[in-house]
Amino acid sequence: MPGARLVVLPAALLLLLVALACWGPWRRRGPEAPPGLRRDLERRRRDLSRLAAAIQARVSPPAAAGRAIGCADLDGATGLSLVGCGITKVVLRAVLPPPGGREVALKSVHGSGRDVTGCVRRYGHPGGCRRLAAYKLLKEMTLLQSLEHPGIVKLYGQCHDSSANPAAKITTILELGRPLEMIELLQTPWEKRFKICLDLVELLYYLANSPLGSITLLDFQPRQFVMVNGVLKVTDLDDVSTEELSCQTDKDCLLEFPTKTFSLKCMHGKCEGINEQRNLFNAYRYFFTYLLPHTAPITLQPILKDILNATGDLRYGANETLRAFQKVLHLYKSGLYLQKKPSHLKEYIALRGFHSGTAEDYKCWPSYSHTGCMLSVHNAEEAADVCSSHPQCQRFIITPQKTWTAQIPTQTKFTNAL
Repeated sequence: MPGARLVVLPAALLLLLVALACWGPWRRRGPEAPPGLRRDLERRRRDLSRLAAAIQARVSPPAAAGRAIGCADLDGATGLSLVGCGITKVVLRAVLPPPGGREVALKSVHGSGRDVTGCVRRYGHPGGCRRLAAYKLLKEMTLLQSLEHPGIVKLYGQCHDSSANPAAKITTILELGRPLEMIELLQTPWEKRFKICLDLVELLYYLANSPLGSITLLDFQPRQFVMVNGVLKVTDLDDVSTEELSCQTDKDCLLEFPTKTFSLKCMHGKCEGINEQRNLFNAYRYFFTYLLPHTAPITLQPILKDILNATGDLRYGANETLRAFQKVLHLYKSGLYLQKKPSHLKEYIALRGFHSGTAEDYKCWPSYSHTGCMLSVHNAEEAADVCSSHPQCQRFIITPQKTWTAQIPTQTKFTNAL
């Protein structure tokens, strides 16, 4: 990237310098933006300045986590491919050259996206419209440098090509994740789906208690999340709010969704808890409803139903929701979820270290394997109970593979070969 240089600075200072570059007298001259666009740009600049001031006042500078990736590191990057694009940004996958060689996501302004093209139709000023869209990247970059949680994608660095139109050539370099495929998730074992919901609840608890106060994801959609090494992470933070809605009476605190409307309390001029509650209800309608109850262990289903009802009616806050999920996790990991009934284990003969020949497997759903029946069980007794309930099952093989719950449960293969 000829002429590019990396600016490695604290988030707030980087933000102010780039904003000045957009508006300062040394910026590249061109046709003056129309008054309406100038007002929009000034509004975005003020919003970023307020965010920078809030971060300086409330957030401790992050500890150094190694050298940031910059423009020079992008020279010689290979494997460029499109990951996705939205109304403002486009995301590419890239493999950095040695010695790093890691896969990263490159996020930049989407020149053909609806934000830019709509702005150009309105104002007829492509350069100013790209700068306006770039403010969203700057906001996201600032937040990513200030918030730290396993459920938020990591910011590895940024590249500002100062030889180009100021602020129009900003690229953020991020942790690469795999986009969520909800149809695929619906076909996965319950344990995996529960983990995704638990990851989300832990993230929402952090956002409700973040160093910047309660943060709400205004554009809460499954497409805003990715999977990174089995962990659910939010990847878009440009459309968030760190301010609770201002109000004069309770009537100003309506939280409206397509199917439900909630009335919250106006306390000290702010709609109390509206950011937290918006996040929770969106988690309920986009994630919990589809991923949480189906094929769950029978004894856990009443607790899961309570969680669904409480979040769907906004009776739980982030704290209560997290405690409920932790209770389910404890019951599952400890084996207390297992029903008390006669053991079928005595009907089987244990063969240790026995390796069979080719086995003709049958398929079951949901399964960890697409070619056979691979389920997680807590112990051999549960495996015997599962095998006895499957007409095709003749034996089961307890493998050394563990699931995300660490020591237990184990993955067990069920076959129809003796």
